[in-house]
Amino acid sequence: MKGIDQRVEAFEGQLRKAGLRMTQQRRLILRVLAEADDHPDAKGIFTRAFAHDPTLSLSTVYRTMKVLETQGAIERHAFEDGVSRYEHADQAHHDHLIDIESGTVVEFSSPEIEALQAKIAAELGYEIVRHRLELYGRRLPTAGKRRKAQG
Repeated sequence: MKGIDQRVEAFEGQLRKAGLRMTQQRRLILRVLAEADDHPDAKGIFTRAFAHDPTLSLSTVYRTMKVLETQGAIERHAFEDGVSRYEHADQAHHDHLIDIESGTVVEFSSPEIEALQAKIAAELGYEIVRHRLELYGRRLPTAGKRRKAQG
């Protein structure tokens, strides 16, 4: 995974490649996105950036996110709540567990799940090209005593 400054630089390159000029507001959006360690939606990115620049518009955030998604710099997830959330595309493959009560998104990796998916696909005569696994759940009352998922 890249550092924050490297990620901002990569995002800037993607915007320039798409023909957008780099404004201070776009740089701020890119910085907020690069620093995000969660799965923010456009409004969340706007709120974080607006705290630093109250002249920022939500439409600028939406346009910037769309270009970054089109360029492959970020991935958009549309979980069951219907809100598009974003994450950096330069991360290693992982799956998501979404808490249906809080909306928290937990990233996890499981070699066993990956192997099982590949086995099932092969048995059906396929090779997996890409996939997304989303689990939806509710935290158990004893969850504090259990091991946290790896992310």
